Amino acid sequence: MGKLKTYQEQLQEIVDKGINAAEEQQKKLASKPFEYAEKLETGAREYSVESLRNRYNGYSDGLFGQLRNLNSRFGNFAADLVAKLEKEAVEGADTVSEAADDVSEAAQDANKSVEAKKPAARKTTAKKKTAEKNATASA
Repeated sequence: MGKLKTYQEQLQEIVDKGINAAEEQQKKLASKPFEYAEKLETGAREYSVESLRNRYNGYSDGLFGQLRNLNSRFGNFAADLVAKLEKEAVEGADTVSEAADDVSEAAQDANKSVEAKKPAARKTTAKKKTAEKNATASA
C-alpha cells in the first residue's frame, strides 16, 4: 500500500509541474500584446495599459492559485483513500491469519485424535507370526 501513496504523491507533483509550466507559457504569451500596446501607446494612456496588465495578471494568478488549491485537495482526498485501503488490507490480513491459525489448530487436534486411535504395532507382528505358522504347517 506504500506504493499507492508514492503514486499519489508522484501524480500530484506531475500535476503541479504541469500547472507551473502552463502558467509560465500563458504569461509569456499574454505578455506579448501588452508589450506591443505599451510601445504604441502615448504617455497619457500608459497608465491605463499598465493598470490593465496588472489586473489581468492578478486574475491569472488567482486562477492558477485555485488550480493549485484543487490539486492539493485532490492530494488530500487521495491520501485519505490510500489510508483507508491500507487499513482494510491490514484488517483483511489479520482475518486471514486468524483463520489460518484456526485451521492449523484443527489439523493438530485431528492428528492427535488419529494417533490416539491407531492400533498398537504389536498386534500387527502377532498377525504376521500366525500367518507364517499357517504357511509352514500347510507346506
